[in-house]
Amino acid sequence: MSLPVTMRALQQRSLAGPQDLHLITDAPVPRPGPGEVLIRVTAAGVNFVDLSQARGTFAGGPRPPYLAGIEGAGEVVATGEGVTEPAPGAHVVGVGIAGGAFAEYLVLPAAAALPVPDGWAGEQALGLVVNWATALAALKPLGELSAGQTVLIHAAAGATGQAAVRMAQHYGATVIATASPGKHDVVRALGADHVLDSRATGLTDDVRRLTGGAGADLVLESAGGASLEASLAAAKRVTGRVVVYGLAGGDAQVTSWDLVYRHQVHVIGLNIGVLIQSAPQVFGEVMGELSGLLAAGVLTPGRPTTYELAEGPKALAELEARATVGKLALLP
Repeated sequence: MSLPVTMRALQQRSLAGPQDLHLITDAPVPRPGPGEVLIRVTAAGVNFVDLSQARGTFAGGPRPPYLAGIEGAGEVVATGEGVTEPAPGAHVVGVGIAGGAFAEYLVLPAAAALPVPDGWAGEQALGLVVNWATALAALKPLGELSAGQTVLIHAAAGATGQAAVRMAQHYGATVIATASPGKHDVVRALGADHVLDSRATGLTDDVRRLTGGAGADLVLESAGGASLEASLAAAKRVTGRVVVYGLAGGDAQVTSWDLVYRHQVHVIGLNIGVLIQSAPQVFGEVMGELSGLLAAGVLTPGRPTTYELAEGPKALAELEARATVGKLALLP
């Protein structure tokens, strides 16, 4: 098919945050290189990664000006050298950490372009590689969750948190979730056993009370800042695990003294991009398990809040302000 020369896209012009994300109409349409595919984007996922890149806090992130967005779904329209699958016409979803998803066309590594489940629209599959895979990796291969254990899930109303609640409940765990009060009903509807106010003090005491003084077997930590201290204190001594996969509230310091004398727990860092690159076998196991959860109906088509492409700065600002629930999507 004939491809246009230019396209609409959102360009980040500084590291001042989403306020300096602007719509342009003359971005060059990329061409796929060896091992890559070009997709016509039907929906792009909005993630905290986009915020950290826009503020310059993402390690090794792009330098302005750059085309923003890492997650996209759409139809394959061209393939690079050596690519046989996915073929043109296939509908895929994937992540390209180099960016460019907030646009009409996006280049993805062919190996990272996964089929959109049959019957799903592109926006319904957003999160499959980023949010759902992160939640599952944190729960299972890294968090080693098993039936009868207790898991504390922060930011449970967000896209990753919602997936984690549903999966943990499916695996037979007791789920303690945190969210702001206005989002508690959403989290309860997902199957959480207990929902705590993420903005209240005394979180550690509440978790200890709900676990008979023992603490949580596993904590999924993405809030960052002061939340990390509370997460370490809420985990079960010696055998408790804290998987850290986000820092939406800012960085936090944990010292050797803390781990020896205050928080004798397992602290595990998770970045899904690094997992894909450095432990592809583990990521393959995660995606295989994820396919089983999809087939079993544990995970169903997403229902993201959608915005027009030009509203990308608004979507990111609302995400940063914690004013959103679930997945956010931009529609080019």
